[in-house]
Amino acid sequence: MKDKESVEFRAHLIEWLMTNHPHDCPVCDEGGECHLQDMTVMTGHSFRQFRFEKRTYNNQYLGPFINHEMNRCIQCYRCVRFYRDYADGRDFNAFASKNHVYFGRSKEGTLENEFSGNLVEVCPTGVFTDKTLKQHYTRKWDLTNAPSICHNCGLGCNIIAAERYGSLRRILSRYNSKVNGYFICDRGRFGYEWVNDKKRILQPLIKNKETSQQEISDKETVLEKTGKLISSTKTIGIGSVRASLESNFVLRKLVGKENFYSCFNLKEKKLSKTTLNILSKGIVRTPSLKEVEEFDTILILGEDVTNTAPMLALSIRLAIKLIPKEIASNLNIPLWNDAAVREAVQDEKGPLYIATVSKTKLEDVAKEVIHSSPDDIARIGFAVANLIDNDAPTVNDLSDIEKGFAKQVAEDLKNSDKPLIVTGFASYNIALALHKKNNQTGIFITSPSVNIIGLEMMESESFESACNRIEQDEVETLVILESDLFRNNPKEKLEKVFAKVKNLIVLDSLENETTLKANYVIPVGTFAESDGTVVNNEGRAQRFYQCFQPKEDVLESWRYLTNIAIASGKEDFTVLKYFDDYVKALVQEMQQFYGILDTAPPSDFRKAGQKIPREPHRYSGRTAMNANKNVSEPKPSEDNDSQFSFTMEGFRGAPPSSVVP
Repeated sequence: MKDKESVEFRAHLIEWLMTNHPHDCPVCDEGGECHLQDMTVMTGHSFRQFRFEKRTYNNQYLGPFINHEMNRCIQCYRCVRFYRDYADGRDFNAFASKNHVYFGRSKEGTLENEFSGNLVEVCPTGVFTDKTLKQHYTRKWDLTNAPSICHNCGLGCNIIAAERYGSLRRILSRYNSKVNGYFICDRGRFGYEWVNDKKRILQPLIKNKETSQQEISDKETVLEKTGKLISSTKTIGIGSVRASLESNFVLRKLVGKENFYSCFNLKEKKLSKTTLNILSKGIVRTPSLKEVEEFDTILILGEDVTNTAPMLALSIRLAIKLIPKEIASNLNIPLWNDAAVREAVQDEKGPLYIATVSKTKLEDVAKEVIHSSPDDIARIGFAVANLIDNDAPTVNDLSDIEKGFAKQVAEDLKNSDKPLIVTGFASYNIALALHKKNNQTGIFITSPSVNIIGLEMMESESFESACNRIEQDEVETLVILESDLFRNNPKEKLEKVFAKVKNLIVLDSLENETTLKANYVIPVGTFAESDGTVVNNEGRAQRFYQCFQPKEDVLESWRYLTNIAIASGKEDFTVLKYFDDYVKALVQEMQQFYGILDTAPPSDFRKAGQKIPREPHRYSGRTAMNANKNVSEPKPSEDNDSQFSFTMEGFRGAPPSSVVP
């Protein structure tokens, strides 16, 4: 409203909020993204009349990730409402006396909640800021941003990656109503520094045959040598759950379908194949991460959800609050009245059952918990399925405690309107038994890596099969794509396999045990330096975009593999120039990926004839991004692989949701 009294009233409100606020905008980490700063400018509050001593507080140490500056607080209570009421954190609260309100811990210490990093985005001022960004701080308007997908677990949460001067500076959540909503976990927010690690591989390496030491080479030499090897020797390739669909596809095309293998060992292969069959052929529906919040009874079987899929743990915490809300409904309290609902509900929780090997952090809200061995947990699962449906296999040798647990779980699941089974890879029997009685039943299968389902959809054999071929002296050259095979395979076995191979070519971004064994190491871009598509645990294809152009001789892995193919004389690779070419070629060769064409607009997408800028607009004009090297502003790099520009110049407005940078 522009009524004179309304304008004056808003100005007085801002002046009241600013009464005790410090005059530290020039040095505040929140500058440029501060809601209070925006409101102060909008209401025209430019002159301060308060002339007395301001109220001040001491700040707390809240751990290595979050900085605390309590003097900037405007007592909005957003932090407490998120941390305690939404995320179930218990080591943070509001402490008040008269007009003094303090938001923090009862004593200094690291915040214990797995979602504490969201305080950085929830806080409208600069009370809670990103300490990892502070280590190499850059003003927000100087950051180059891109929409991306978190690679730290299998959920595929949507994020915004931000860069300055060739290093990744911070990660923010990106809203997606089907996946992570407004929030991300601390692993996704703060687990990015490996992109800037000193162990990053930034130049090609070739092992000297005489000294057996890896020596720095150049892009042209390594392309020429690896190209000759692939064209003249028997070659197989190992795909990656970290790499994009496009990178795995190019490797598969380079070595041939019959020579392309996954990085899964036999056990992982069996589990991933079972999971894909459940997703694609099973009759029980897999809900999205956000839909998990709508289920009223949940059984977690053999999985530590908080560690393997943290945002799923948050969705489960919200889901078990569903049934108790009926108490508020019966009292005619509208659900939007959150404080009144919580007062009515108190500590009531919906049925959550957990059967795991060891203690997990979700047990504080569980109705019943049982700890046992993996085999016993599986038997409990079969017993629950049999109690729900007599056609399911019977289990006779359970202990009295296990029988009691199974009976209680089965009873609550049968009486539930919308039951959900959560498991680490495969537990279909219970969901199938429930589905016969209730078609609202869901099953949610977690996975440890961002593109496990995508790699499984490529219908490749396990790494064990590749080892068998190598042991039969059929292979001379082995190409490994973004996989440290030592993580999931016995060291002695890998040593023997690598010893049998004459040429080991590894494409990776970070030094690891596998790269140290390689004859040829090729530096490839991380998720922040590449474009690509991944398929998460529920089979949802999502696109991530290059945030910045990498240093030195680093390229996207799909582009490096293409250059190797061309160097080996494969002319059909010459048509693959831009990212869209790879997507179309992938879909043409493997129809099961047809849906990825709709994950995001094509690279020639324009709004009002313009590209979408990766940088926020500045009224003062283009930032001198390379001022530390040269005062003359060079021509910005052009990105032919996406609809983004590497500048702040471009369409000013709201682009499609999948490409909001």
